[in-house]
Amino acid sequence: MNGCKKCNEPVDGNYCPVCGRPATLKKIDGRYIMNEIGDVLFVNSGLLYTIKSLIIKPGETVRHFIREDRSLLVRPVTFLVITSLIYAIVNYFFTTEMKDNSFFINPFINAKVEGLPAVTFIFRWMAENFAYSNIITGLFMAFGVKIFFRKINFNLFEIFIFLCFANGISTLFLSLGSILQSITHWDLIKISSLVSMIYLIWATGQFMNRKKVASYIKSFLSYVAGSLIFAAFIVLIGIIVDFVTGSL
Repeated sequence: MNGCKKCNEPVDGNYCPVCGRPATLKKIDGRYIMNEIGDVLFVNSGLLYTIKSLIIKPGETVRHFIREDRSLLVRPVTFLVITSLIYAIVNYFFTTEMKDNSFFINPFINAKVEGLPAVTFIFRWMAENFAYSNIITGLFMAFGVKIFFRKINFNLFEIFIFLCFANGISTLFLSLGSILQSITHWDLIKISSLVSMIYLIWATGQFMNRKKVASYIKSFLSYVAGSLIFAAFIVLIGIIVDFVTGSL
């Protein structure tokens, strides 16, 4: 009788009676890879189901995830990583179009803070690595949302979870705009950037209280506040770096 490689309990069968680990792991082959892809894309808790639910009813979907059932959607951070990876791939093939036209990227590309080279470098790094900075900005946006929705019954971490989902969909809109522009040669990236911003504001209002107009106004203000907090943080870090390195 073999012992379980995870908990060392005796195993007499295909699975450990204590932790449930398979007694023998199957060899990784082509079928394993195809099953993994199928699980991500097509099961009820897969990527396509998550995207559809978040586009149609983002507020209800995320509230249900937080309070009732966390098995139906792709995990929020994983979802943001996947959508950011999609964006990075699209950005690789359509770099010029996205940087020249996106409302999200263009300000960072053109940012130049006189006398603060580290701040300028950070802004440009964000433009070049938007997929990664997308995750970081979610933390600051959560603070902005919390400021304007102080009475809401969600803590900062739950708001961040919502923003992972919402930012993921927003990122997909940006990617779609770039792809469609490359096909049609129409100026669609600015439109997709605007759609992304509108979606974030609308989704946040839906998440907080979809019946109140004030929710959508606060949603807009919360993103403005979050952006300002994020920009102030970058400037502060840049000043510290420039001071330490003697650039000031």
